[in-house]
Amino acid sequence: EVEAAEASVSLRLPENGYPFVEVGQRDILLDDRDHKGDYTLPLESGPKASFGGIRTAGDPVFDAGHIEVIQRFDRGDLYDSRQVDDLRQALIATSLLSTVAIEPVRTGTVAADGTETVDLLVRQSEGPRRQLAASAGYGTGEGVKLTGSWTHRNLFPPEGALTVEGVAGTQQQSLSTAFRRSNAGQRDRVFALGASVARQDFEAYNAQTVSLTGSLSRASTPIFQKKWTWSIGGELTASRETRFNPADGERPRSTYFIVAAPGQLGYDGSDSLLDPTRGFRVTGRLSPEAQKRNNGGYDGYARMLLEGSAYYPVMDSLVLAGRARVGSIVGATRDTIAPSRRYYAGGGGSVRGFGFQQLGPKDANGDPVGGRSLTEFALEARYRFGDYGIVPFFDAGRVGQGSTPSLSGMRYGAGIGGRYYTNFGPMRIDIATPINRRKGESKIALYISIGQAF
Repeated sequence: EVEAAEASVSLRLPENGYPFVEVGQRDILLDDRDHKGDYTLPLESGPKASFGGIRTAGDPVFDAGHIEVIQRFDRGDLYDSRQVDDLRQALIATSLLSTVAIEPVRTGTVAADGTETVDLLVRQSEGPRRQLAASAGYGTGEGVKLTGSWTHRNLFPPEGALTVEGVAGTQQQSLSTAFRRSNAGQRDRVFALGASVARQDFEAYNAQTVSLTGSLSRASTPIFQKKWTWSIGGELTASRETRFNPADGERPRSTYFIVAAPGQLGYDGSDSLLDPTRGFRVTGRLSPEAQKRNNGGYDGYARMLLEGSAYYPVMDSLVLAGRARVGSIVGATRDTIAPSRRYYAGGGGSVRGFGFQQLGPKDANGDPVGGRSLTEFALEARYRFGDYGIVPFFDAGRVGQGSTPSLSGMRYGAGIGGRYYTNFGPMRIDIATPINRRKGESKIALYISIGQAF
């Protein structure tokens, strides 16, 4: 108890304006006659302090001005070591520093409130500027996919990263470049620009697409999970899309020119990004879009999606988790909307038990055609024992031709999954089957991923 109290003194005083506190060696005098004792703790609190400016040392990765953008305190605020720790973690989270240390420096200047102004000395050690990454995977309906990327994390200082990424696969190929400026004028704000050319060859559609995108956002990261997140942006897309019809050999093709202004707002009240055990999340997306077809047709419509999930710990080893998702496209008919902009369901991030994009309306050849409305539900019982877990689950979903989400004609899938819990999140293996399976649908579907399904 004595040691805990002494540690609390060393911790709490810097949190309340005393950065230079010194705790000496305790002295205890005991009286063996009456079993009492005197306890003495030498303590030098140092001056009460307020935040001043930023000084830098070491590698010049960030200047004082950009560090002041990242900090969550203002000059003149009462010194708080928790704010200093937050700044250090945020600097590490940029991935541009291998090590960083922050220490208070006395200035001798006394403010009007009687506190001494204290500067922060930030010592920086630069980390690797460039990153190479690669991944490989296979998905039923998506084929084999190989992805490689090159990133310069600070090509346009401060925190202006450039990424070039290529995808080579049996059913999708793409080349894209993206510029991303983190902490753009404000902590946690991200400005991004991107350009891409892509080809997709799915059963639902074949698309050859060129896109330009831009966005301004505030998003969560594994280090800093945020309650509120948002994103606003713009998109210019030209897409030549084909629906194959092997029955008569025809290949109807249309070119679409699309202008979109997507926006997103989310609230996260859960306790973890990758493995939540309590709380809830809600995310809403709205994308007004204008589309011109090569046959002279013009369409204006809006794509809307609302998604929520909740997590309830029944006991330490058992968590009930549920998810609901509803979507709607209003303002145009299904057949005039580009196939790549319609709603589809089925797959590991949708309704398990069904193949990728395989749940919903299909044409005479059995190929999915998508729809203007989407309804999905999922329920899981996540039982964990040590580093392992078992998760029985039940999913439901529907894609409709109309724009109003409905529960009519819902399809269901059920299965069981295994989890292996690592220090960054669970490895997930799910096996599912469709209930009341129809002709042409797979009997068993297998999904392997990182993180919980939702």
